[in-house]
Amino acid sequence: MGDTTENESGASHSRKVSPHALSELIGYIYDCALDPSHWERTLTAVMHAMSGESVILSLNDLRKDRFLIEKSVGWEQFGIEERQKHIPEIHARLNEWFSKGPSMDEPFIASRQFSPDYIEGSAYAQRCLKPLGIVDIMHLFLMYTPSHFSEVVVGRHQRHGAITEREIEIGTLLLPHLRRAVTISNVLDTRAIERARFAEALDALRCAVVLTNSEGSILHANRLAEHMLQNGAAVQGTSGILSAKAPAAAQELRKAIRLAARDEVALGKTGLAIRLTGQEAPPIFAHVLPMKGSELRTQLQPEAVAAVFIGPSMAAAFELTAAEMKEYLRGRFGLTEAETNVVLEISKGDGRSAAAARLGIAATTVRAHLSRIFEKTGVRRQAELVRLLM
Repeated sequence: MGDTTENESGASHSRKVSPHALSELIGYIYDCALDPSHWERTLTAVMHAMSGESVILSLNDLRKDRFLIEKSVGWEQFGIEERQKHIPEIHARLNEWFSKGPSMDEPFIASRQFSPDYIEGSAYAQRCLKPLGIVDIMHLFLMYTPSHFSEVVVGRHQRHGAITEREIEIGTLLLPHLRRAVTISNVLDTRAIERARFAEALDALRCAVVLTNSEGSILHANRLAEHMLQNGAAVQGTSGILSAKAPAAAQELRKAIRLAARDEVALGKTGLAIRLTGQEAPPIFAHVLPMKGSELRTQLQPEAVAAVFIGPSMAAAFELTAAEMKEYLRGRFGLTEAETNVVLEISKGDGRSAAAARLGIAATTVRAHLSRIFEKTGVRRQAELVRLLM
């Protein structure tokens, strides 16, 4: 995808991906939401777009150092088997990265995070990546909780050199589309949907789905969506138009449907996860999938410009209980029982005095605990601590 040129050192660098090629690639990504068998084709296209040697799509279990889901292209059997041996090292380095509280939109790039000395001493780099000729790795994060994360990993061969700003730019463009496809695929329970029996297949799903035209008119709602529309708690179908009850959610939903009809490349983060419920209620999200960008989706019946999937976020399935969060904080940062209690109360966002009152301790004691918590977690302010916890 895109032309390539040779620089003086012999390394090839692709020019920017053309708008047509980018549109085609994003279309491939969205096809995967409805048919997971398309992931191999899509990951191959991502690999070529980034002049990569390999690409991995995975769901990782941080507590047990294992992959729950892994799809890859470009990895020989040796590489797959050898990489499995080094999951603890990979997870340890990524956990250090997560603990700094970076934006989830910021990629982790090995060549920019590790010194040459570390790479020389890394078992993963020397025993797995080096024999395959891989000189740099970029991690794009789709979802993160303290116990699990999902990512796309791009490996670069020595003939292309380290990851450049070009690959970072492409990854940034693709990231919201990858998140949307993986989230919807998760909501769908990763089952392929037959084209000719689309409406029937939607009725059998365990999530609510509404098909709309460009104006948001409801063309089809599966059984769960019909119940939700009648109940009117989160979404409604006034005069046959799909809308969210919350004003901000309704505005984003309308915008996402219009963009889905006109230009799915421009959709970006819009409609990726529209929260339909208030902060006091269990989170329910609307995820808007464009339906006009590829032959697979345009042939589905009934024909629609957008499919709105209503369900929990991808991370919701991996949310920790209070007890699990305490165990995580003690194990990850070495916090005491009293310190973990303070962290959990502070995370509620209503200040130190309120946290002290709920815990039955003095505000000065909370302040003393926070001083030690900051030292152990590597943050300097209360806002940074809350962001780290989230």
